[in-house]
Amino acid sequence: MIKISVQNQSNYELPTYATKASSGVDLKAVLESPVVLEPLERRIILTGLKIALPEGYEAQVRPRSGLAAKYGITVLNSPGTIDADYRGEIGVILVNLSNTSFTIQPRERIAQLVVAKFEQIDWLPTNELSATQRGDGGFGSTGNK
Repeated sequence: MIKISVQNQSNYELPTYATKASSGVDLKAVLESPVVLEPLERRIILTGLKIALPEGYEAQVRPRSGLAAKYGITVLNSPGTIDADYRGEIGVILVNLSNTSFTIQPRERIAQLVVAKFEQIDWLPTNELSATQRGDGGFGSTGNK
């Protein structure tokens, strides 16, 4: 488990893991009053949280499956990436993909935050790539024929 410095600018408790095996914590909408998200409308909803990730880590903002399945509400740039050097407030770009209005309530769980290790790459220009059975087969190439 890694330690992450956090500033909580809301009156809400810090996000916690729902179960011992959960990979993400729920982010809540910090709103003074409900916000209506019309069909196909997108809006940045703030969470009141600022974090300082260690180098080599990123935080991913992901949709909540219940909001997506029941209401068509999802994270537009899913997953949204928070880099280790970002120190601003975490905002979630929500979009309403349904054909009905959706009201976001203050304190509502709007997204998940998952922290993950990553490695940066160092490009190695080449004229040939190693051969594989799949080769350059793209979209749908490994599915049913």
